[in-house]
Amino acid sequence: MSQLARPGKIIAVHLNYRSRAAQRGRTPAQPSYFFKPASSVAATGGELERPAGTELLAFEGEIALIIGSTARRVSPEDGWAAVSGVTAANDFGLYDLRAADKGSNVRSKGGDGFTPLGPDVIPAAGVDPDALRVRTWLNGELVQEGTTDDLLFPFGRLVADLSQLMTLEPGDVILTGTPAGSSVTQPGDTVEVEVDAPNAPGAPTSGRLVTRITEGRVPFGDFGTKPSVDDHQRAEAWGTPPTPAEPPFVLTDDLRAALASVATATLSSQLRKRGLNNVSIDGLASTRPDARLVGTAKTLRYIPNREDLFASHGGGYNAQKRAFDAVGSGEVLVIEARGERGSGTVGDVLALRAQVNGAAGIVTDGGVRDLAVVAALDIPTYHGGPHPAVLGRKHVPWEADVTIACGGAAVQPGDVIVGDADGLIVIPPALVAEVVADAIEQEREEEYIAEQVAAGHPADGLFPMNAEWKERYRAWLTQR
Repeated sequence: MSQLARPGKIIAVHLNYRSRAAQRGRTPAQPSYFFKPASSVAATGGELERPAGTELLAFEGEIALIIGSTARRVSPEDGWAAVSGVTAANDFGLYDLRAADKGSNVRSKGGDGFTPLGPDVIPAAGVDPDALRVRTWLNGELVQEGTTDDLLFPFGRLVADLSQLMTLEPGDVILTGTPAGSSVTQPGDTVEVEVDAPNAPGAPTSGRLVTRITEGRVPFGDFGTKPSVDDHQRAEAWGTPPTPAEPPFVLTDDLRAALASVATATLSSQLRKRGLNNVSIDGLASTRPDARLVGTAKTLRYIPNREDLFASHGGGYNAQKRAFDAVGSGEVLVIEARGERGSGTVGDVLALRAQVNGAAGIVTDGGVRDLAVVAALDIPTYHGGPHPAVLGRKHVPWEADVTIACGGAAVQPGDVIVGDADGLIVIPPALVAEVVADAIEQEREEEYIAEQVAAGHPADGLFPMNAEWKERYRAWLTQR
């Protein structure tokens, strides 16, 4: 392998290009990795056998980082300095064995020759890491093209992240992810990958990394998991875009205003008509019973206090602080405290933090510390009662953005929360538009009925309205 020694370790990133993440239908918040064995390296390409009895050998053109100096606990800003050069790589994978690997990629990506590298190395000192390009050709047709300005996680960050726990040594290789366009190869195909810096002086290039695919002849034995594929693996390997998801629910200003215009009692009756009786968050008082609360749920869960778990999860930047920092404009932070009111679950500082973030409200079925100060804030807080003790007396802040139980109701992130002096209602997002429309109509009918009762009409036949009263009601509407 020209200018390249066999690496001590090869670390590959799962997803790192926005184009590939869009193709996969998921975008990671942080990078994740897997190992490939040094024995998978192929000298500047050559021939690669598709194992007998398999059908889904896929190519992934990538930029390979070659570590040039020992790196341990370096910063993202200093990560690129540990790289001596870059070259082309093809991260071949056999989707027929993905299920057998259960996520490890040991067999699906660790076969002999599954990591061609080369042919030449571009010195890192002469290029901008944000201005590199990787291209892949299948039988002479350009099928992949990505530039490093499309990366989710820059190269320096990858080096820094990995070096937090392991020493990166000279010669180690990091495969930095593939752009959209990866697909399946067949015996007889030729795959070429090139990395270059088209805007750098001299436009340095790795040269074409050429791999020819051949048909394997030796079948798998009976002493291990056999290759197998299904429609899902075929779609993943061929690069079929995921089925478009339903558009995410958005609590628009119009919906928010409509929800604020009707009582929770009316919303409750409309949900009951749809078979949803267990949607009220019960037993809580509001610091602002005069204020309407409307927003989408962001959830936080506490578990019962256990000293060792509080020691590991209760201090520092724990789940409680992260949730209060992350709650956004128009969201309601809903807290599961198991109805345990023997300590505070929120106090004045964090309640103020939520208000500053623009949160619509706070809901906890536990206690509140500094209740007088919290009650003086503009943000409405629904709670189980005051208590002077700190969180750790009864609770461990455990996790956020999960389905929780609060005041006897199940609440999922994104559910719509509506509160008034009568209490709190949880509305599944898919039902919001129809529920609020019918609630507005119900209150309009009730307004008419109330007028008639006030005028002296008996309730019989009017509440609910019979056919005669419905006809009068329709006439009343036309006169408004």
